[in-house]
Amino acid sequence: MTPTIQLTNKPAIAIYAIWLFHISGILGITLGYFDWFIEKTSVNLLACLILFFVFYPVRRPKQIATFLVFFLGGLFAEWLGVHYGILFGDYSYGSNLGLKIDGVPLLIGTYWGLLTFVTAGILDFTKWNNGFKIGIGAALMVILDFFMEKNAPIFDFWTFEGNGAPIQNYMTWYFIALLFHGILRIVKIEGNRVFALHIYLAQLLFFVFFYFKY
Repeated sequence: MTPTIQLTNKPAIAIYAIWLFHISGILGITLGYFDWFIEKTSVNLLACLILFFVFYPVRRPKQIATFLVFFLGGLFAEWLGVHYGILFGDYSYGSNLGLKIDGVPLLIGTYWGLLTFVTAGILDFTKWNNGFKIGIGAALMVILDFFMEKNAPIFDFWTFEGNGAPIQNYMTWYFIALLFHGILRIVKIEGNRVFALHIYLAQLLFFVFFYFKY
């Protein structure tokens, strides 16, 4: 067995790195280094994405193809939202999520894919039927989005017109998440559920902390 395979099967170092990124962000922003840490958001997300591809893992053709469907589907949904105000409401992206294509950060598309795989992976701990897993998995995605929305304008991620994200945003998130989770269950993709749980909880802790701080 090669060292690479051993590392893939034992993702403790990746889990440690995920928590290090997020705890460092919480401490750094709280201690007054807001701009420095927030400007590194795209780097943090990219690092998490790389770790996800290696340790979840996503390497087989079916896994990659499914991730690409979520990536492109998420980008298209966000593009419709940004340019036409449908689906999520009227909003625009800021400058802290990296490279954009026609107003939509590429990392947002990857985040749709990552979050779908991760929330589905968490539910692989259970023996629930697929219908229940699909519904709860979509709900987990909306819960994370709920805590992100309050601080998204502060962190210059995105900004909704008016008084924050409308209920339409959460409804759309849920229905798209249902669709993606349904696809994932149909193609029967499973991954490292321990890694999935840690990456979800680390991000949830980060956004819950700042939800109450600001």
